[in-house]
Amino acid sequence: MTAPAPVAVDPITVEVIGSSFASITEEMGEALVKASYSTNIKERRDCSTALFDVEGNTLCQAEHIPMHLGSFIGIIPHILKRHPTAQMKPGDVFIGNDAYEGGGTHLPDIVLAEPIFHDGTMVAWAVNTAHHSDFADRGHAHIYQEGLRIPPIRLYDGGVLAKDVQELILLNCQVPRERLSDLRAQMAANRLGVERVRALCDKYGRDTVLAAGSALQDYAERKMRAGIASIPDGVYRFADFFDNPEIETPLEFSVEITVAGDEMTLAFESPPQARAGFNMVYTALLSTVYYAVKTVSDPTIPPNSGLARPLTVIAEPGTVLNCVHPAAVNGRIASCQRVVDLIHGALAQAVPERVIAACCGTAAAATFMGAMPGSGELWVYLETIGGGSGARATKDGLDGVHVHMTNTSNLPVEALELEYPLTLLRYELVDGSGGQGRQRGGMGLRRVYRAEAPCRLNLDNSRLASQPWGIAGGGPGQGGSFVFSEGVGPFVNGDGALEAGQIVEIITPGAGGYGPAWERDPAARARDLREGRFAG
Repeated sequence: MTAPAPVAVDPITVEVIGSSFASITEEMGEALVKASYSTNIKERRDCSTALFDVEGNTLCQAEHIPMHLGSFIGIIPHILKRHPTAQMKPGDVFIGNDAYEGGGTHLPDIVLAEPIFHDGTMVAWAVNTAHHSDFADRGHAHIYQEGLRIPPIRLYDGGVLAKDVQELILLNCQVPRERLSDLRAQMAANRLGVERVRALCDKYGRDTVLAAGSALQDYAERKMRAGIASIPDGVYRFADFFDNPEIETPLEFSVEITVAGDEMTLAFESPPQARAGFNMVYTALLSTVYYAVKTVSDPTIPPNSGLARPLTVIAEPGTVLNCVHPAAVNGRIASCQRVVDLIHGALAQAVPERVIAACCGTAAAATFMGAMPGSGELWVYLETIGGGSGARATKDGLDGVHVHMTNTSNLPVEALELEYPLTLLRYELVDGSGGQGRQRGGMGLRRVYRAEAPCRLNLDNSRLASQPWGIAGGGPGQGGSFVFSEGVGPFVNGDGALEAGQIVEIITPGAGGYGPAWERDPAARARDLREGRFAG
């Protein structure tokens, strides 16, 4: 399709249309959540929605999960590489998830993309992704162990379902009833987006909407450049360690950030990609960088492709932070969380008042799977558990929340125990797990499960062998841990089993503090100074 017509659009109209894009994506997200079947989507809201222009540039992503942008920015180019737009028609829907040939970042995040037509002309894409809690009890030596790889193919052709494609996908799923219902919810969400964008074009005119989309990207670029320009020029370096149940020795990640005027270059170093599931593809790295830099430069920047233009991201292919085929990627979110720590740690040297201390640094995950007592029907339950959020210059960190690249909810106890043969014995904040400081770091969580039937269990976590760091003299937060009841067999690379009655306790990390602890208590400071002591 040709570029948008060069019509003049006044700033007020651009703002109104931009707000409409945001409203559409949020409404798509609510439709997806309310129409879905699995607990991971209807309760935990592990899904995201977006609008893209015809060329695959982000127009707007709903404020759901930053990590999912990595799937969005990859899939449209892969679709266009395989399917010319001239051959597309209303009612076409493409499905994909592959990290190397489908634009995804890991296989459970299945993306549906539908081209939007107005009066016979293609104007945009409605896109959403949902984390399908399936493909469980697998190895992570390479991606072929991690699930079904789906390149961008047509699921619907002109509104007609490709039943054989759907059957192929469902046959490779452990819980096909959930998958089918969730895919239908994704379809409904995109169809809503299609109708809303068409109505927007009817109201303002197609050329005006397209021109506004282009203007919004230019505006985001200007905002990002202004935010970067407010950071002192310089080269800022930071390194941190990454640990994971799949490896014995922590790995060192580092970043060198160069700020020059209104542009920023981020060069990452990490070890060679591992035979483990925490590798991340380049689009996952990009989505992490976009999020982290936006939080420091200007959180009000519109979430579209324009914000990426002043940023250059460098990482050696074949490494953990920019892996290549056939590296496993299922647990890439843990590495992404550490990348945010790297960026914030580096920029804290330049603008410490804008950066929070290190958060829990992980997305602690527990995946239970087994057969239902009585019926024998397979079930898979995924939970990612929040932790501490880093202290800020003027406020304590938040307790027991999802941070940075994740933004899911917890699964309520009632829903958990109603749908799965599990009992939640304890769910509480871990007192004292937040780092000390003028502003205290957020506390981690303790979640204790009892299996009521035999099941397999995969555990993924980080900050088990390291601690979230503080800023400006703030203390570190506590790390996380797993505790098992007596008789539980060994867990190898995070994989093991529970018998009925056995218990696993998951403790997530806290977060770092901000500023010296003695500044929190002026009376104690005065006493220490009077008595010749320094309370550090």
